[in-house]
Amino acid sequence: MESLTTGTFVGAGSFRCRECGYTLALSSSDVLSDCPSCGSADFARAPLFSTERIASGLAGRQAGAALVEPADENRDEHLLHAREQIEQPGDYLCYEENDELHTVALSREWTRIGRSLAADLRFDDPTVSRRHALIVRQPDGVRLLDDRSLNGVFVNGERVDGRTLADGDEIIVGRYRLCFLSIPATSDSAAQDAPRDELHPIG
Repeated sequence: MESLTTGTFVGAGSFRCRECGYTLALSSSDVLSDCPSCGSADFARAPLFSTERIASGLAGRQAGAALVEPADENRDEHLLHAREQIEQPGDYLCYEENDELHTVALSREWTRIGRSLAADLRFDDPTVSRRHALIVRQPDGVRLLDDRSLNGVFVNGERVDGRTLADGDEIIVGRYRLCFLSIPATSDSAAQDAPRDELHPIG
């Protein structure tokens, strides 16, 4: 099997790390990067019709190697800070990127998460599929769906195809850890509904 090294254009497809087995899904314009699991630069093109995926319950780990960003020791403190920045009741996602905390209001009925330019919440990282996850807001709750991603979607460490979210749930998309926040309306709140057709960064 042909061996491929990082830093080269390899075309669209799936590529498996020869060291740990981690699989990257790339588009035609992507450059093969070091393995986000073990750091290896040695890859092989994965079989076109392979059905192997990360098993449920592994919480983003395979063969003992971390596939996601390590849990933040100050997670509770950061979540408290995120809640303090939110002025309106509603549903939100918060996550860290480049040591910066981001909070995004979920104001649409459907929110697409992925690597595609068409995604509403975009992560430009090879561990994230072009179409990775969907968040659906309905009168009876907010539901997370796996949008046929390669590496799966996890909620509180468990791989799911679909899950109704609760306040404080941790979502893993590729190497990213996101937290779902649901802020209820209070009697002394002068809240006004956010527009329903776009995402709103907070802070």
